[in-house]
Amino acid sequence: MLALIRSELPFLSAAASTAVIYAFGTPWLADLSHPLVHAVLFAWVFGVIAWASFGAVHHADSLADLLGEPYGTLILTFAATSIEISMMAAIMLHADPSPVLARDTMMAVVMIVLNGMVGICLLIGGLRFNEQEFNLQGARAFLGVLVTLAILALVLPRFMTRVSEYELKLARAIPFSLFAVVLYGAFIAIQTIRHRAHFMEPSSDGALKIPEHGKHPFGLETRSVPYHAVMLILTLVPIVLLAEKLAVLVNEGTMALSAPVAVGGILIASLVLAPEGMASVRAAMANHLQRALNICLGSALATIGLTVPVVVMFSLVTGAPLVLGLDDSGVVLLLTTLLAAVITFAGRTSVMQGVVHLVIFGIYVVMVMVP
Repeated sequence: MLALIRSELPFLSAAASTAVIYAFGTPWLADLSHPLVHAVLFAWVFGVIAWASFGAVHHADSLADLLGEPYGTLILTFAATSIEISMMAAIMLHADPSPVLARDTMMAVVMIVLNGMVGICLLIGGLRFNEQEFNLQGARAFLGVLVTLAILALVLPRFMTRVSEYELKLARAIPFSLFAVVLYGAFIAIQTIRHRAHFMEPSSDGALKIPEHGKHPFGLETRSVPYHAVMLILTLVPIVLLAEKLAVLVNEGTMALSAPVAVGGILIASLVLAPEGMASVRAAMANHLQRALNICLGSALATIGLTVPVVVMFSLVTGAPLVLGLDDSGVVLLLTTLLAAVITFAGRTSVMQGVVHLVIFGIYVVMVMVP
């Protein structure tokens, strides 16, 4: 029983914090003029969500061990994407929503995943194993869909109309959302049914290799599929509920500090991607580059393939303003990232590719902080 409680502390803390904040937190969030109160609330909510997210990763990793790839990775990706969407929806419902938040968050996810996470994985893997192998067919499938959706979602909208500042019109928003869902759905069908072997490690059965049978890499026990599936859902519930409160704190904080709007998107993306980043780095350190790529590329793909249709439909229903097209510097960075990814995943990887992606990520951070 003690071991069970210890393993579920992230969920228990998130559930308790959710109960306290929803019961007593309304007056706290109503007046955030005092910097200390604002900082304490932000640290509390952000920390609890982050801890609970790592708890969700434990259950997703355990499901990956029990079910094999790519199902475990897909579960982790869907869990993280649901958190991201809930946070963006909460901010879009705020009294003074930022029309570019969804765009900046998706851009931050792409930059953090394809440059930060991929760069770290390739750097660590290259230093430890010199060169690493992965399934080239799976990488091509990922990149083919990712490049298409990224350009259609973040580049094309800026050229669609001159009157509404890149905003999607109703006649175009609905078909675009449907096309994105169809394309992402076709990819999932290919990944999980028709060509599942393309997303497994070369010459492996696709199962996640862990140091000891029945033991999670964090030292937590792997239990049954129903247990981890139920606990994953239960852990996500307080995360989604707390995301609404964090959205208020992020929006008020960026305005109070006169910080660039993109900083809010980076905070959301960093929080959502932290567990996936840890999982991908662990996989690269264990010489499971295929699993690391499944996590990284799958996360970027799900962000665009699922987030764009949801926020577009949400904007149309609620009337919340939405801008998707990137500015000139954003377009250049996105295209550079996609080109570098296509070149990187054309064969075996080494330290050099990791350095390239980390440099691009550094440039992105500088351009956000010093617009």
